[in-house]
Amino acid sequence: MSCLQTIQDYGLRSIGIGERLLPRENFTLCEHFTLIGSGMIWNIYFAVVALLTGFVFATALAVAKGSANPWARKPAEWFIFLFRGSPLFIQFFFAYFLFLNLKGSFPFFDPFTAAWAGALIVLFLNTSAYSGEIFYGALRSIPKGDTDAANAYGMSGWPRFRRIIWPTMLRLAWPAYTNEAIFLFHATTLVYFSSFPAWQQKGDALYYANYFADKTFNPFIPYPILAMYFVIFTLVIITLFGAINKRLNRHLPEENRAKLRIRPNLIR
Repeated sequence: MSCLQTIQDYGLRSIGIGERLLPRENFTLCEHFTLIGSGMIWNIYFAVVALLTGFVFATALAVAKGSANPWARKPAEWFIFLFRGSPLFIQFFFAYFLFLNLKGSFPFFDPFTAAWAGALIVLFLNTSAYSGEIFYGALRSIPKGDTDAANAYGMSGWPRFRRIIWPTMLRLAWPAYTNEAIFLFHATTLVYFSSFPAWQQKGDALYYANYFADKTFNPFIPYPILAMYFVIFTLVIITLFGAINKRLNRHLPEENRAKLRIRPNLIR
């Protein structure tokens, strides 16, 4: 079988398109790269959707935590504390059994026992808590002169938040938020180890890497390939978020612009 035929057969297998049966023997490098790359579709899906939805919720959490109203502040504080204070893997575990129990009484929760929905919700809540704390710290760091100038211009409420507070918050938080995006992308590998099942062998990249390692008893081919894919997509994240960072700081002199500093996180 040619490499082109392998790509046609297995390139989209992780989403149910192509060959149903996995190769059983005489594995080629092309099969390694194709199937692991196919599984990356799920890792990208988890990361992108969780980041986009979590970004909105994190902004709301940061504003609520900074609110003087205890009815808004306390729930935000406890939510952030809960999801930052517990390991992500344990959150997967409890969420799965919660959805499993709810499924028995409410059929609505049936999709949430699958990884595409249930694991995504856990990642969304987790990144919202971490990002919310980052944005809250940025809110506390906004120079008082910015808000005073807005008040002097007669701006208040939503116009002041939209035009002054929110852009300044993003500018200050963006380097740390870039690290959170990278950490979340790497954390998508935990979905494989969680209780959420891979339906009909349509798993993520680690699922296929582990399949090859089990069949060949040689982890030194599939796992480096998996790491290579993650390094490539990490570089994409750094490039994309770096461009956004330049856009957010375009009005500042070059020497005053915040630089992106990637700090690896050893434990999520």
